[in-house]
Amino acid sequence: MRHWGWMAAILIVLGLATGTVAQENVLVLYGSPDRDWVAAVAAKFEKDTGIKVQWIRASSNEMYARIEAEKGNPKGDVWFGGTGDPHFDAAEKGLTEPYCSPKMAELREWMRDPIGGCKTLGLYAGPLGWAVNEGLLKRLGKPLPQTWDDLTKPDYKGLIAVANPNTSGTAYTTLVTILLMKGEAKGWDYLAKLHKNIAQYAKSGSAPGQLAGRGEVAIAIVFLHDSVMFAEEGFPVKPVAPADGTGYEIGGLSLIKGAPHKENAKKFIDWALTPETQIIAKDFRSFQLQSNKKTPLPSVVLKHGMDFENVKTIQYDFLWAAKNRDRILKRWTEQIFSQAR
Repeated sequence: MRHWGWMAAILIVLGLATGTVAQENVLVLYGSPDRDWVAAVAAKFEKDTGIKVQWIRASSNEMYARIEAEKGNPKGDVWFGGTGDPHFDAAEKGLTEPYCSPKMAELREWMRDPIGGCKTLGLYAGPLGWAVNEGLLKRLGKPLPQTWDDLTKPDYKGLIAVANPNTSGTAYTTLVTILLMKGEAKGWDYLAKLHKNIAQYAKSGSAPGQLAGRGEVAIAIVFLHDSVMFAEEGFPVKPVAPADGTGYEIGGLSLIKGAPHKENAKKFIDWALTPETQIIAKDFRSFQLQSNKKTPLPSVVLKHGMDFENVKTIQYDFLWAAKNRDRILKRWTEQIFSQAR
């Protein structure tokens, strides 16, 4: 009997150890790009490493809210993609933690470490611009807009769509772009004028491009890679970069603080920064400029006249955008969005 007791104890210990190994061979991936892209990344990482991936997809701001709600008991390991500002805000609030990947040396310098300290790493970048339905503008006898100031002209009243910055990182980038370009006093005045010309505030950042493609509006404020995507899909829209300069996103890649499978999360981050991984984005109509210097810009971007590295951009202050995010969103919601159009 004693022998059987010892054997049972050994089997229990071995079972617990095996269970621990099985549990550790997991990654919980939070993704904010297109759902199909997140799914493909999860499947490829699982195939390449043998680590089982459980994944959830939500927009940048929705994922930020999820991570904040779970901070006392984190469920996710790594946050992949989505507009950088929520990533940077999460880093400043201690919802994510620094990780200096050995792959950083391979990244474009201006994307490598956007707010310093390896708090979040740059995955891709894309300038802000417009998707313009030229055919609709011509039928209405309206000129093609060239600058941000053009969008506040009476010509475009009821013809512009943009997302709501409370749910969309794209739209928050728009707010910050205007405030940095014009200064806060003139910037808030501009946003009040722009509000009067908005026909619809969408939930997601790319949705306004669909509205422009269907002819429900003539101008959508979107990232230029989304404008290229809609044009490539056959929608009658033209990607337009504002002549007076524009802001841009750097898609974030962040290690969630208290990640249950931290070592697997680090492996994923290193893997996600390789050209072999980044190149698959284009297969899912994600045409951003990827952070690794060896990952080429998709040819369809150049086909539609958009060389992202030559678009005129402003000095976008990511750290300022992160630190002031709550204040800016509160003021926009209370003083701009609440007003009649």
